[in-house]
Amino acid sequence: MGLLDISGFSRFEVTGAGAAAWLDHLMASKLPAPGRARLAPMLSETGKLKGDLTVFNWGDGTWWIMGSYYLREWHMRWFEDHMGADVRIRDVSDAIVGFSLSGPKSRAVIEKLSDGPVGLPFLGCGSFDIGLYRCKVGRLSVAGELGYEIHCNAADHIGLRRLLLEAGADQGIREYGFNALLSLRLEKSFGIWSAEFTQGYTAGQTGMDRWIDWDKDFIGKDAALAERDSPSAQVLVTLEVADGDADASGYEPVWQDGALVGFVTSGGYGHTLGKSLAMAMVDRSAAAVGTALAVHVVGVERAATVIAPSPYDPNGMAMRG
Repeated sequence: MGLLDISGFSRFEVTGAGAAAWLDHLMASKLPAPGRARLAPMLSETGKLKGDLTVFNWGDGTWWIMGSYYLREWHMRWFEDHMGADVRIRDVSDAIVGFSLSGPKSRAVIEKLSDGPVGLPFLGCGSFDIGLYRCKVGRLSVAGELGYEIHCNAADHIGLRRLLLEAGADQGIREYGFNALLSLRLEKSFGIWSAEFTQGYTAGQTGMDRWIDWDKDFIGKDAALAERDSPSAQVLVTLEVADGDADASGYEPVWQDGALVGFVTSGGYGHTLGKSLAMAMVDRSAAAVGTALAVHVVGVERAATVIAPSPYDPNGMAMRG
């Protein structure tokens, strides 16, 4: 059972009669139904990524866009440059903070404190009383386990932490940080911004195209369609790296039979699987599962193999449990 402070994410509140139409044009994905959340790639006119975001539809006319805190001003400029009619957007990143609670017993812990059953489906969201604090809760987790994101007012942050730790004590709850999350998300092949996702990559390169709704109009659609018809030269893959005394961390070269075919975007040790893992941007000709490659880690050549995405729980049953 793990508790992670997720204050370091941006949160934008979107309201107004034109909010849904604006978001639908801004994001390349379908919008979530009321009471649901959805992963949402946002593209530039050239088809390059502008964000790997999460959109929440709270069901009362209020939407949230959630992303990387350090990109908040960059994203706000993009929102304002592409603003629609009858839309109001407010950066609430400093006013709203929270925690991610993950693990097989996370539902039991949160329901100790809630005002009723938290019967959210996977990627569901809603408002609940958690102890004495009114919180917005989403059922999702980058850790790859059953999990909840619990968002509260900044003034309630310390009290909510204390409450969650007390409620989870009998389940062995522990606080963890983003280095631990790095290991967990690599085991799920979950990319992050500035590593797997940047404004220099496209949706097709990074696998974000699986979230695109091709039946609607959105910013960057023409470029995304062109890439769909003529796929990019490189694509993101997951690698299992042979054991050694160090793990890949990013920008290590990837080789095939002595020829450079790509580079590592991020890497680390998967403690659940007991394997050294990496994600890498490689030539499509070297991207098939089972392809034998090599990675230089701290100057030492190590064997590497392309493996299927999400080596831990590939069907996502833990998150959906």
